[in-house]
Order: sequence, then C-alpha cells, then structure tokens
Amino acid sequence: MGVPGLTGFVEERGSFFAELRVRDTKLVIDGSSLYYHLFFASAADFRRGGDYGPFAAAADDFFAVLRSCAVAAFVVLDGGRGAADRKLGTLRERAAERLRAAHGLSRGEGGRALPLLARHTFVQALRRAAVPFVQCWAEADREVAALANRWGCPVLSLDSDFFIFPLAGGYLPLSAFRWRDVRTERSGRYIPARRFEAESFCRHFGRLRSSALPLFAVVSGNDYVDAAAFEGFFGRVRLPGKHGRARGLLGWLAGFAGPEEAADAVLKHVGGRRRDAVRELLRQALRDYAPSDVNLEEFFAEGRYRCEEAEASGLPPWLLGALARGELAPLVANVLTLRSTFLHVQVEDMRRPSAHSAALPIRRVLYGLLLLHAAPGADARREARSGALPAVCEFDRVQKSIKKTFVQAARLPAPFGDDGFSLDELVQVPMSHRQLLLLETLGVKMSLLESVPAHLQLPVAVTCYWTRCSEPKVNLHHLKALLLMIVAGELHRITNEPGMSPKDTISDAEITVSVSTYSQISQFSTQKTTELLLTNF
Repeated sequence: MGVPGLTGFVEERGSFFAELRVRDTKLVIDGSSLYYHLFFASAADFRRGGDYGPFAAAADDFFAVLRSCAVAAFVVLDGGRGAADRKLGTLRERAAERLRAAHGLSRGEGGRALPLLARHTFVQALRRAAVPFVQCWAEADREVAALANRWGCPVLSLDSDFFIFPLAGGYLPLSAFRWRDVRTERSGRYIPARRFEAESFCRHFGRLRSSALPLFAVVSGNDYVDAAAFEGFFGRVRLPGKHGRARGLLGWLAGFAGPEEAADAVLKHVGGRRRDAVRELLRQALRDYAPSDVNLEEFFAEGRYRCEEAEASGLPPWLLGALARGELAPLVANVLTLRSTFLHVQVEDMRRPSAHSAALPIRRVLYGLLLLHAAPGADARREARSGALPAVCEFDRVQKSIKKTFVQAARLPAPFGDDGFSLDELVQVPMSHRQLLLLETLGVKMSLLESVPAHLQLPVAVTCYWTRCSEPKVNLHHLKALLLMIVAGELHRITNEPGMSPKDTISDAEITVSVSTYSQISQFSTQKTTELLLTNF
C-alpha cells in the first residue's frame, strides 16, 4: 500500500523520530521494500538489463552486517494480487509509470528501472545467507505488522503505511537505517537507525488518537482508495502552505473521540447518492490497517502457512506450500485465481514488439499445466463443454502503452494432455516426463545435450530456443557475447566461490574447449555456431 506524500511530510520533522541502536533483536523486514532499496542503492547502470552482481553483493553484505550485530532477520515478501484484485487500477498506473521510465532509459535519459530478475536474485541471496523468509498469499503489510507485534520487535521498510499501523516495536524507515555505518562499543556492535514515534506524531496535533491514523490514511488516498472520493470534504479542512491537506485533516481528526465518530462526520460531506458506497469503502479500507490473523510465527517455527483466503482458493496444499516458501512466483497464484498477470516492463527498443513475446510459447505451456487440470469452477466447466482452451489476460507493453491481451493455454502432449495428471498430482509426475515436456517446449532433443555438462544443459537448451524464437533474430554477435559470458561465469565460479575447485564445476579440459570454441566462433554461421555450442561446449 502507501499514502502519497506521507513519508516526506513525516521526515521533515525530526522530532517524530527517536535515535535507536539496533542490536540483539528480532527484526521483521518488508522484503519488497528491501530489494528495491538495495538494488537502487547498488546498481550503477539501469539501462542494460540489470546490474545483478553489485545487487547480490549488497544483499549478502546487508545480512552479514545484521548477523554481526546479533539481529535475527525475518523477511516477509508480497505474494499475488488476491482474489478481490482491489489494486488492479493502481497496478496498471504503476506499470505505465515504469514503462515511461524504461522508455526514457532506452533513449539515454536519466531514471531508474528494476530489472526482470531482481526479485529472483534477492530470493537467491536470502537462501545463500540462510535468512528465514516467507512469501505471503497477497500483499504482506498486515502480516508484517502482525508478526512484529507478536514478537514486540521493529519493522524495517520503506512503505509509508507503517507510519499508520499500530506497531509495538516501532517502524524503522530504510532511508534512516545506516547499515553501512556499523558502530562498536563495549557492549557490542550496533546499527544506527531512527524509529518513528507515533506518540510524538499524534501529540503534535493536539489530542489526536493513534486509532484515527488509519482513517487519515484512507481519506488521504492509498493504493485501494482514490482520494478524489473525498475532494469536497478536503475543501473544508485544508490548511494553507506545504502539506496543507495532511495538516488540516490531522488537526480536524484530533477533535473526535474515536475513528467511528470521525468517519460519520466525513460521510456527512459526501453526496447522499454515494454515501452508502463510500461508507462501505471506508469500512473495507480501515480493515486493511488491522493486523492480520495469519500466524507467520507458526510458519517460521514449523513451516506451515495458514491463510484463510489461500485455503479458500481450492489450490492443492503442495502448491500453497511452494508459494509460501518462494519456490513459485506470484504469477502462479495470479494465473490460477485471476487468470491474469502483469509482465515485467523492461528497458528495450519500444518500437519493436515486447521482449516477452519471445517466451509466449513457454507461457502458454505453463498456463496449460496450471489451468487445464485445475479444480473445475464454473468457467472451467463451460470451457470444457465447449472444447475451448482457457485463456489468461496478460498486461504487457505494446509500443509505449500498457495493453491487455488474452493468451490461450497450450494443449499439452501425453501424459499431460486431456486425460493426464490433475494439478493436485502434478508433483507426482516422474522426472523423466517433466524433462521431456521441458525439452519439447524448448524444441531441443535430449540426444543433443548428452555431451554437455549437466549444470549447463538448461542454459544450452534455452539458448537454442532463443535462437529460434527471438525477434529480432539472433545474429552472430549476440551468440558470441552469450557464449563468452557463460565461459566467464564458469571461471568466476571456480575462482570466487569459497571451497570451490575446478573439479566441482568443469575440468581444465572443458575450460580449454570452451575458450577454444569461442575463438573459433567468428569462422562459422549462426547455425554452425549453435551446433558447435551443443557438441563441444
């Protein structure tokens, strides 16, 4: 979520914060805020597909610093959009904003854009550092607040909604969490930080009660509520000067004994025809600031994620568990519950088709696996009677606009076809069948991969798919660059990973073949180069 302008308004006054030495404590971290913050603080170049190396190093350093200060980190990540899909309009606006930023970067202008694999890189860093984390069913704010209150520890985030939640251990903005400036004293190491003091904030506005802050957030407008619904009301409370609307509203709310009385007063300024609808909007939005009843402590202790909305989805337990453990992307939940997904905006030539179009055949197979044998609902039964394949609404770039396109799921071969495995049974499919489906989707025969080291078979197969499906077509320079990076990556693993030796990755002979292969590439066509890649690398 987020309240527009609230962070700037609060941070202008240092009196709303207290200095804090962070050590010897649990810390609940808003994972989505953290990976955005770390990437934008570490990346030097936003134009060329992502500076993943510095980002991964920053994540490793961050969690190493926390450990050195005896801080036990627990990371909570956002999941899918939820069955109600209440943020669809906001998500479309944000996708359009990211597209404008990506377009500017593609033209050499300033700006920043999060690359396609940033979240995946962050999850890898969490696993590498053995940091406990969970991926929630939908947006994680309420579950973050509930877990922090259960433990009485702070929340670390950059989301302005945490100025609103009642938090027993307080809210630490990432912007004031000086983890690169660790201090040492006799009692040990600590991270200098600032904690938001809700009581100081409320005292500044007279008799304002902290229980009225959720109403302030809702009327101000957040990701779920358009502030335009209360524009007439703001004409009566707005004060002159900077942040006049926020100051006026907070001062006005201080005159009421509780949020219910204040909400009734707000509704009096809403037109009669709209009053019932706005009243329900307020009720729902205020629930968004009540800590969740999902017990994440149980997940971190026993590995069980129990969420009423997730269980009501009817999805099999193995899939819900894989989502909670971050083994599956939120896209899976969105496709299964909403038949809809947003494809990540990238920096590319906006005059050409979206780069995601190259992977369309792969996504159609994924949609087939998820939807053809899912628990049958009304839509699925109608499609089954008509013989139609289910479709997924994809939001993607069409030149410089975000458009939606309906993509049909692929009809799958045996044993995944019409009489194949159900979604509940998908994890029981023999590995050999799974590999055959993957290779058939990529258009590669297993016989071509037999001479390739096992850990490089998938990159080689994907490279073959890329040369066949890319638009514009792959040329020799593209393939040479990719092969060189594969070789460089192997050498990096050998020389930089602790405890690694050439025998753990590839042999000296294989390295020699790889380098020799690269040196010979310029003498071959793209087809011959691909053959050489498959047979000699």
